[in-house]
Amino acid sequence: MSAGLLSAGVMTGLLFAVGAVGASSAPASTPPSAASSTGWATAIYTNAVPGVVAITSSGITSSSGESQVATGTGQVIDSQGDILTASHVIAGASSVTVKFQNGTARRATVLGVDRSTDAAVLHVSPAGLTLHPLTLGSAQSLAVGDPLAVIGNPFGYNRSLSTGVVSALDRTIPTPNGFALAHAIQTDTAINPGNSGGPMLNARGEVVGFVDQIATGGSGANSDTGVGFAIPIEVVKSELSQLEHGAPVTHTYIGASTSPALEADGALVQQVNAESPAALAGLRTGDLVTAIDGTPVRGPSGFVAALAALKPGETVSLTVQRNSRTLTLTATLANQPSNPPTG
Repeated sequence: MSAGLLSAGVMTGLLFAVGAVGASSAPASTPPSAASSTGWATAIYTNAVPGVVAITSSGITSSSGESQVATGTGQVIDSQGDILTASHVIAGASSVTVKFQNGTARRATVLGVDRSTDAAVLHVSPAGLTLHPLTLGSAQSLAVGDPLAVIGNPFGYNRSLSTGVVSALDRTIPTPNGFALAHAIQTDTAINPGNSGGPMLNARGEVVGFVDQIATGGSGANSDTGVGFAIPIEVVKSELSQLEHGAPVTHTYIGASTSPALEADGALVQQVNAESPAALAGLRTGDLVTAIDGTPVRGPSGFVAALAALKPGETVSLTVQRNSRTLTLTATLANQPSNPPTG
C-alpha cells in the first residue's frame, strides 16, 4: 500500500489534511531528556492550552454534493481575537465556529487565506473573552532530536497533548493549491485528523510551527507511520500582516518541477511549463540544476527552498548540466498562479 499525505479530511489524490471531516543566546530547547519528563510536558500544556481552540467548519460540500462538517485546531495569536489555523480546515466552509477552553463558542470570520502555505487567519470578537495569545518563537534553531509538543483536537478529543522530537528538517511537502512548500518540520509526535492548524511547541513553550499533514499508509491516521509535518512559524510570520488585513500574499514561480538526481547532486528537471519563466530561460526536461545564483542545489528541496527565498520579479542565474555541457541560464521569476499550470 503506498503512503499518502493526510490533510483536511477529504481525500484528494495523495494530499489529505489533518483536520477531520465528520460529526537571546540561550538554546532553542532543553536537551531531549527533558522531553520525557512529565514536568516538562505538564508545564508546556498548562501554559499553552488556554490559547488553543477547537474549530468547526460547516457547510463544506463533498464531491457527492452533500453538506459536511470539518474539525480542526487553531491558536490565538493576539489579544484582538485573531486565530491562526490551516487553510484546509476552513476551505469551502459557509460557517466557522471557534470554541475556547472554557466552553465559550464564537462565530468566526475568515480574514485571510494563503493556500500556498496552507495558512489562514480567523477573527472572533474579543468582547467578554480573556484571550491567551501563544508566543510565536522560531524554527530556525531547531535540530533533529529536539523535543516537541503538540496540542490539538484529534478525532474530536479536544485539547489533547502529544510529545515527540524533531525527526527531520527542510522537508518539502505539497500544499492545497498543488505547489510545493520547503522547510517543513518532520516529527514523530502523534498527529491525527483534527490536529491541523494546532501549535507545535518547543521545550520553552514557544510556537515553532503549525501542524499540517501526516504521512499515512492508508489508515487515515499516523499510528502506523509516525510521520507528521508542520509548517515553520517563520513562513507564517512573514505574511501575518497581509493575512490579517485580507491582502493577497505573493510567492515566486519558475514553472519547473524537479526530482532527485540518482548519481549526482542537484535537482533533475522533470517538467517545464509552457511560457513559464523556466521555459523562457531555456530550461529543458532532463537538465540537472546544480546551483542557483552560485549556491549549490541539494536536491528538489534545495531547489524549492532557494526559489522560495526570492521575490517575484527577481532575476536568478541557474547553473545547469545538460549532457556533457555546463550552461548558465537566466530566469526572471513570476508571481505564483492560483493553481499549477497543466502543461
